[in-house]
Amino acid sequence: MRLMSSAAVLLFAAALASNVGAQTPDFDAARISNDIKVLSDDSFEGRGIATPAEQKVIDYLSQQYAAAGFAPGGENGGWTQAVGLNRFTVSNVSGQIKVGDWTQPLVQGQQATMTTRLPGEGVDLRGKPLVFVGYGTNAPERGWNDFKTDVRGKVIVVLVNDADFEEPALNTFGGEAMTYYGRWTYKYEEAARQGAAGVLIVHETKPASYGWTTVANSWSVPQFDIVRQNPSAERVPMEAWIQRDVAVDLFRHAGLDFEQEKIKARSRDFQPVELKGATIDASFDVKTDQITTHNVVAKLEGATYPNETILYTGHWDHIGMGEPDASGDRIFNGAVDNASGTAGLLELARHWSAGKRPERTIVMISFTAEESGLLGSEFYAANPLYPLETTVAGFNLDAMGVLGRMSKLGVTGYGHSELDERVIPLAAAQGRGFEGNAGVGAGIYFRSDHFPLAKRGVPMAYLSSTGDYIDEPIAPRLAAAAEYGAKRYHQAADEWEPTWDYRGMIQDLEVVYDAGQALANSRDWPQWKTGSEFGPARAVSADQRN
Repeated sequence: MRLMSSAAVLLFAAALASNVGAQTPDFDAARISNDIKVLSDDSFEGRGIATPAEQKVIDYLSQQYAAAGFAPGGENGGWTQAVGLNRFTVSNVSGQIKVGDWTQPLVQGQQATMTTRLPGEGVDLRGKPLVFVGYGTNAPERGWNDFKTDVRGKVIVVLVNDADFEEPALNTFGGEAMTYYGRWTYKYEEAARQGAAGVLIVHETKPASYGWTTVANSWSVPQFDIVRQNPSAERVPMEAWIQRDVAVDLFRHAGLDFEQEKIKARSRDFQPVELKGATIDASFDVKTDQITTHNVVAKLEGATYPNETILYTGHWDHIGMGEPDASGDRIFNGAVDNASGTAGLLELARHWSAGKRPERTIVMISFTAEESGLLGSEFYAANPLYPLETTVAGFNLDAMGVLGRMSKLGVTGYGHSELDERVIPLAAAQGRGFEGNAGVGAGIYFRSDHFPLAKRGVPMAYLSSTGDYIDEPIAPRLAAAAEYGAKRYHQAADEWEPTWDYRGMIQDLEVVYDAGQALANSRDWPQWKTGSEFGPARAVSADQRN
């Protein structure tokens, strides 16, 4: 295997960056806008998986990929990869928490959200004791265990994010950067390993990085999971969130101060706290069925090394249709998240086909079920159509910038792989700096489709515009960005706007296109850096790359 030193990588990328203008064709903002407009139209009903809208998405993407000059890259010579999932639809949800003569009803979507990803006909928890287990983390390599008591058959109360969020200087979990221990997915998984009957994650906007409306919308629709051999070992009966104010009241009636308990939870010496006299009743019916959804896959076969692949990925799905908002709109159009990234893949495909055929194969994957927990990408990573051992690297596009150019390129997960050094000089050639910790506090690295591939050893770059807006007028762009986070993300208002400015998105597309060109026409294999937890998975197949 021929490797490049870090210095060589920098020189190589800098040389490429000096010629960006000559190598990168113009990206078409009007085409991008039209693709987003189509995919987020009401007729696509929020692009819910395993709905009639899914076939509309498959048809549109396959037609556009074909028109761009790409060939079907899926199973059996087709455009798709079938992804089998369990679907869980809950109904007749009721719940309450009690301490002595105090009772707090838990209304679905208001004080709490309650659901499950455990097959069955229903969940009925009566009089289950509540135990506060801090951040719900069991990390032996860090000498950390929040489960110093037996929680089997109990419902645990946990904090969102991880123990360094409120006080990064502690640096027990990477400081400001969220680890995987901070993700809600981990908290539910660990609760199952501990034998808990359920989990109540306390929602707080800042550590979660999104408001309660996002929680209510995301968990009030059917949930999905891959089909598991022993689901009871990996899933708890009840996965729930509660509002912060509810948690504060609960702790107060149990004789505790919520904020003081949060402080105690930041220490390795934290002891779980049984909320004295506190119990929960929760019940709901569950309809469990198996569905098939699809990843959409397109390829441009390499001229010299067709068995070596470079991936471009992004999810096509969104939430679908849910409860109506104040205006009566119940279609979650997902224009930014992620019709924008899907449109970016289509535009990249057009550019790859327009140029000289690359030496290595280019594969575009529009993943399904990202909003259900990265399930489409998890399925692909476990059942790859193109061997991961000879997948050179990949670039993930999710919720791209539609409000104009920004001063920096955000490199999520910076420092893990040599792929970072390939994109930073390309941004510099555009007059941009880079931000190496973009989204680390919110755990963005664990929240998109690159992650299942990265944890199996494939170097993946997840990039986005960040920093300051550079084109006037600045104030409306800042206001629109703030409004998106507060009122549009995972809400019905994430709709296409005719006034969007795609110049920043196009800069990001130029970077991933040029970085991909350099890899596609070389014998280079980007490596994981020393100390990255993803390196060992790659190392075991080193003899298959030369």
